[in-house]
Amino acid sequence: MKRTATAVWNGSGKEGNGNLTTQSNVLSKTQYSFNSRFAEGTGTNPEELLAAAHSGCFTMKLSFALGAAGFTPDTIETNCTITLDNGAITGSDLVVKAKVPGISKEKFDECAADAKANCPVSKLFNTNITMTAELV
Repeated sequence: MKRTATAVWNGSGKEGNGNLTTQSNVLSKTQYSFNSRFAEGTGTNPEELLAAAHSGCFTMKLSFALGAAGFTPDTIETNCTITLDNGAITGSDLVVKAKVPGISKEKFDECAADAKANCPVSKLFNTNITMTAELV
């Protein structure tokens, strides 16, 4: 399986602006800019999208881990905060709240630790990055 997204940027880094479009068109020419990334401007930004990806992936992986352990969650809510310091992503903080009937705290913690270590986005944050660049 492969998924795609496209970014288009016009102008300089600080004064320019861009848009993001995903394969599903859930994001369709969604605006982003210096202000939406580093201030409180209108639009999205890469760190917000990483936080959405990590919280969504982790939450689904946790649901699978709980299911493998014999439990069905009523709800799992995960908040993710991505920290960008001096041009580098320095952390991804997951805060999880779940309602899982019949599970012990120890078993829940075990499943959450498994999801944290093994969701694909968690693994991506420690992966090799390759690039192909072409001028057109």
